[in-house]
Amino acid sequence: MSETVEQHTEPLAERACVPCKGGVPPMKGTEIEGYLARVEAWHVIDEHHLTKLYKFGNFAEALAFVNRVGAVAEAEGHHPDLYL
Repeated sequence: MSETVEQHTEPLAERACVPCKGGVPPMKGTEIEGYLARVEAWHVIDEHHLTKLYKFGNFAEALAFVNRVGAVAEAEGHHPDLYL
């Protein structure tokens, strides 16, 4: 049985990436929309992946951000496509 947004009221940043650990079917339709409403400026592509554009004042700021995202991704065992 799939979890609903209502079952998880804690901030999304405090959750772990459970689907990457296996055994959880991908979210679809209204389930995706419920979570998407909780984050700003993210977009879902073909009910498959998320995308968001970030803008920075200079290369050093962008690189620092990518490195911070990389550290979180490594800790979660989930490695997103990052474009700098």
